[in-house]
Amino acid sequence: MTEHHDPADDAIGGDLDTTGEAEVRSEQRRKLRDRMSDVGLIATMAFATIVAVGAILAWALFTGDGQKSDLASGSAKPTTKTMDVSLGEFWVKPASVEITKNTTLVLNVTNDGSQTHDLKIGSKQTPILKPGEKAVLKTTAMEATTQGYCTLPGHRSAGMVMDINVVGESGGANTQQVSQGAANTGIGEGIDPNDAKIDPTAEPAKGFKAKDPVLQPAPGGTVHDLTFEATDKDIEVAPGVTQKIWAFNGTVPGPTLRGKVGDVFNIKLVNKGSIGHSLDFHASQTSMDTDMRTIQPGESLMYSFKAEYAGAWMWHCGTPPVLHHIANGMYGAVIIDPADGLAPVDHEFLMVQSEFYFGPEGQEADLAKARWGFPDAVVFNGYYNQYVYDPIKVKVGDRVRVWVENVGPNELSAFHIVGTQFDTVFKEGAYLLQRNNPQSGGSQALDLLPSQGGFVEFTVPKKGMYAMVTHKFNDAERGAAGHIIAE
Repeated sequence: MTEHHDPADDAIGGDLDTTGEAEVRSEQRRKLRDRMSDVGLIATMAFATIVAVGAILAWALFTGDGQKSDLASGSAKPTTKTMDVSLGEFWVKPASVEITKNTTLVLNVTNDGSQTHDLKIGSKQTPILKPGEKAVLKTTAMEATTQGYCTLPGHRSAGMVMDINVVGESGGANTQQVSQGAANTGIGEGIDPNDAKIDPTAEPAKGFKAKDPVLQPAPGGTVHDLTFEATDKDIEVAPGVTQKIWAFNGTVPGPTLRGKVGDVFNIKLVNKGSIGHSLDFHASQTSMDTDMRTIQPGESLMYSFKAEYAGAWMWHCGTPPVLHHIANGMYGAVIIDPADGLAPVDHEFLMVQSEFYFGPEGQEADLAKARWGFPDAVVFNGYYNQYVYDPIKVKVGDRVRVWVENVGPNELSAFHIVGTQFDTVFKEGAYLLQRNNPQSGGSQALDLLPSQGGFVEFTVPKKGMYAMVTHKFNDAERGAAGHIIAE
């Protein structure tokens, strides 16, 4: 027979098992058993509590056909966030906002700039706001990180963006918008991979005629009244490549002005485009905030100046970002003859050198590419290799003067005609060489930084072809080339 063992005996020890002490042992056992029963009850209750809490959590995490609840998925209850937003040149303040998922933004938008702007987020968009105007933009519930931006041409790429970061989303607002962002931190960052590209084997359509390179003499009279209309126009700038040019009078380059020292030019600017534009004549002397101020679509402005110095002068749109407006075709030349006149020549031509930074087909120039200085084409008079496709014709022995204005906006020019030497060079208002001057030598190139201009003269020596290039040959290969044929 096996003797029953009471755990209480272990707790109180066995040395009390002596005559007369049995009752003491029995009482101690009873008290100890009571305490042990209480501990067991407490442990049981604690375990039951843990099980219950676990069940509640499980129910909270999995509801309805075993699907995870909002708590498990990390989604948040719908909420609304109201805030003020300011627009200007070329920024959005605040530049970023952090929200939880399922947040609807209510934005009180104010145009604090000097140009028209708007703001678009997803499918929601404000009207185009004139300076000082306000609007309320209410978004849909935001589910993922995105970006708000101004939709006016060039403004988004110029920096008018607002990052909307949804908490818990990976990446930033620019992860999928890098081609439109204004901040560039790596080589080539921000350039749209969908930009148009030149096919060097392509040729213009049959019957192509190059822009007439002939520079007309200064008109009679001393007062010249002209109108410049700023428009948006689709223009072919290379075989198979069309861009939405911001053009003056529908051409790129825009109109050429010519006169003499002392002449007065009255230019009426009419803005028929989609964004603000202005004029900056380098041949003038006037303040930026009067004649050169930006006017909005539908507005007009009179810009008058007196030509005080001879030279080949650049003119262009001066509305910020100036780089974008020049790169998108808003430029031209003003030719002011020296006060003592010019020697007679058989031909007088004008070459305006400029660059194209293609955006996608049929769209505006890629501002990010222009900022990096990665031109797709460098051209004379607005079209890639046009005087290769349609050469300039002269005769052997002809005396030729070529005016050159480098409007850039970024590249230098080293104007050179293969097979000739220049005996006369005029640059930035002064003669560097003059024909028949016994102390003068000859010149091989006219070097011009962006906005500089001048002219060269030469006599065609023999029958044949003479290549006209910039001797910065990577630019010559981009389209700054042409042929002069002597017959």
